Amino acid sequence: MCSVYIPANYASKLNLYQTQEAISAIKHSFQKNLAGALNLKRVSSPLFVESDSGLNDNLNGYERPVIFDIKATGKNAEVVHSLAKWKRFALYKYDFRPLKGLYTDMNAIRRDETMDNIHSIYVDQWDWEKVITEETRNVEYLKQTVRDIMGAVCDTLDEISVKFPANAHIKREVTFITSQELEDMYPDLTPRQREDAFTKEHGTVFIMQIGDKLKSGAPHDGRAPDYDDWALNGDILVWYDMLGHALEISSMGIRVNKESLLSQLRKADCLDRLNLPFHKALIEGKLPLTMGGGIGQSRLCMLMLNKVHIGEVQASIWDEETIKACRAAGIELL
Repeated sequence: MCSVYIPANYASKLNLYQTQEAISAIKHSFQKNLAGALNLKRVSSPLFVESDSGLNDNLNGYERPVIFDIKATGKNAEVVHSLAKWKRFALYKYDFRPLKGLYTDMNAIRRDETMDNIHSIYVDQWDWEKVITEETRNVEYLKQTVRDIMGAVCDTLDEISVKFPANAHIKREVTFITSQELEDMYPDLTPRQREDAFTKEHGTVFIMQIGDKLKSGAPHDGRAPDYDDWALNGDILVWYDMLGHALEISSMGIRVNKESLLSQLRKADCLDRLNLPFHKALIEGKLPLTMGGGIGQSRLCMLMLNKVHIGEVQASIWDEETIKACRAAGIELL
């Protein structure tokens, strides 16, 4: 069933060639601004990891990774869902110093992902991670990092608007709220409806503390128990008039320490993961304290270029109904 929404009288301001030029400009500008804002260095990263390494992101726990066998090693590998755990191990391996970090292009396949205006089975992100200290492992440092990221976003928009008709409105100022405060404010709405209502009013928001159960008995959204600390994480959302709803551009947070890892694994009934190499290294205190996240490349390009479908800024596979609906509306999918 086609789930594409196409606003009346929509027409892209850029043709295919101009769109590709603009995507290149956005990516070049943003990664420069992000690296400067967060003190990051670019590194290479894997497309797949060994299945028994514990390095893949389990997301909500039900998504199926793409798995294949490697003839030369006799082992199975799986295409990453994200690099949340790999990045932390890389900071340890490369001996990064406190308050310095890395960023990389993350390309993933999420075979069970919904296909609609903003979701695709192909995921492209700037994944970043930095070493923090015990003194900076707190909510205020988390908030300041969110402000720095939005500064990089808005600086990029200012830069590309000189050359391209990128007249999107992105509010630089961030409004912070916890998922429990959001539920208390809108008790009769679903989590997505709460996000829309609050983001429409405030423009740019950071919803904190995602993963643990709320007073209603359910979490605001799912989070794997072994990378973000559920008390020190969140999502950056901006209001997107073109689609009439909030658009999540980043999921991020301060990562688990030994105490929060054990607590969250118990809550998720996943203590068996403590036998995996990544988790053993964390429990043994070998891995640094870190924070990090992913920032959607296609989402950011879509937002800045006023596109209504993510297929206008990335090459992926779509169902036939989506292709027909976009073709009828004059929307060119890459």
